[in-house]
Amino acid sequence: MEKTLMSETHGQNQEEKSIILLVDDNEDILDFVADDLSEKFHVLQARDGMEALEILNTEIVQLVISDVMMPKMDGFELCRRIKSSLELSHIPVILLTAKNTLQSKIEGIELGADAYVEKPFSPEFLQVQVSSLIKNRNKIKAYFASSPLIHIKTMAYSKGDEQFLEKLQETILKNLDNQNLDVEHLAEHMNMSRPTLYRKIKSISDLTPNELINLARLKKAAELLNEGFFKIYEVSEMVGYSSQTHFGRNFAKQFGMSPSDYIHSRQQAKETAKPKH
Repeated sequence: MEKTLMSETHGQNQEEKSIILLVDDNEDILDFVADDLSEKFHVLQARDGMEALEILNTEIVQLVISDVMMPKMDGFELCRRIKSSLELSHIPVILLTAKNTLQSKIEGIELGADAYVEKPFSPEFLQVQVSSLIKNRNKIKAYFASSPLIHIKTMAYSKGDEQFLEKLQETILKNLDNQNLDVEHLAEHMNMSRPTLYRKIKSISDLTPNELINLARLKKAAELLNEGFFKIYEVSEMVGYSSQTHFGRNFAKQFGMSPSDYIHSRQQAKETAKPKH
């Protein structure tokens, strides 16, 4: 019971820290919606799609709520830019519109919008949509981080995300024996600026690049331990740890069990899975 309570509290804290970008050219609607959502979320504001993109290129944003009808760049074009951008494609988008037509909804969905809310809307309904999208993303992030054999691709929400995460994983695994592997090295290999890569990784996984590198080491270790061909100290060295003790401590902290307990649990699982004659 206590463990569940702690995880729920952690989830609430995560949600309270979530940053939302609200985009609308109507000051009254901006203030009204921002005021309502600011109880749970940190709300940034933009008056059109161009201003929104400038903010997205400098801030770590968990979700975008955008009006459709705006000057300079409308919500459809903003959604298209977000979903077609390698740096931003993971960010969920909710479109607000007074257009109550099927064609308008189809256009929004085709551009990759995650939800569609018609004006006039209930603030409670919008808040539920926002909370639901963020909670689902947070659950997937937590599942990836706590499950030894779950692939990084589980956090992908688009083909672009999948390709990005695969390349990231491949780059980290190729350099596992480099104890100095950091965000600078990753950015160089990924052909991205350091700040852009940091924002993308932090937003998509809730981890810093260095935390993701360490998690990739531990997941590779879990994979090697599961195969059963190597001893713990050998696996520790293979994934870039200079100390088996340090490796064991990090492994236990991440996955809730020591490497030896993990080996034992995997052996038991394999025995249980064997067909009974």
